[in-house]
Amino acid sequence: MKVYFIGAGPGDPELLTIKAERLLKACDLCIYAGSLVSPAVVALIPAAARKEDSARMTLAEIVGLFNEARANDRDVVRLHSGDPSLYGAIREQMNALDELGVGYEVVPGVSSFQAAAAVLCTELTAPETSQTVILTRAAGRTPLPELQALARLAETHATLCIFLSVQTIAEITAELTPHYGAGCPVAVVHRVSWPEQQVIRGTLADIAGRVEAAGLKSTTIIIVGEALSRHIPPSRLYSDSFSHGYRAGGET
Repeated sequence: MKVYFIGAGPGDPELLTIKAERLLKACDLCIYAGSLVSPAVVALIPAAARKEDSARMTLAEIVGLFNEARANDRDVVRLHSGDPSLYGAIREQMNALDELGVGYEVVPGVSSFQAAAAVLCTELTAPETSQTVILTRAAGRTPLPELQALARLAETHATLCIFLSVQTIAEITAELTPHYGAGCPVAVVHRVSWPEQQVIRGTLADIAGRVEAAGLKSTTIIIVGEALSRHIPPSRLYSDSFSHGYRAGGET
């Protein structure tokens, strides 16, 4: 018996890894995050398979299903949205499996920040502008360590990918504006790669109003940073004056 923690990706089943699709289509028991995993991905699970929605379950109830599967020597697909390593709450499940003596494996998935960058047709890094991407969230019921407060992270001027926080976007923009400036570009993507996907672009000065007018409350990622702009210094990688290990340029 083995548990497979699988990243369901952002929503579009074509963004699943080949391995994830294979395991889903062959599974006998799947525990999935029903509030987050798209119906299109869930539809890949065989009709005869047992499907359990973890949205209303406690950790003890999930572990109970693991234990039941162990007793019946059945593999389990534990399906998480995006990539399981980001806000997936998999550590406590693995600790429980360790206590049960059950093996497990993680199958990575495309994260919403990657899918959002693809939808936006942008790079999250830019020469001389931002060479760092920070994946974070705003403080809420889960507090942030003091050194990881948004205002502290904003001092780096890195590209910020902010998860699980759209409901506090007005507070977020107020916190970031002193560091990035009111004109800093922002993109907000709701249910990226789902049929009902919404993309809202703006700046720190106006994005909160645009998002509130659209009524976005959840399943939304916020990306902030000058790397979103097209009017920034280009990479020198393909410049005819730039030399590297595979090409001699005209540098003097």
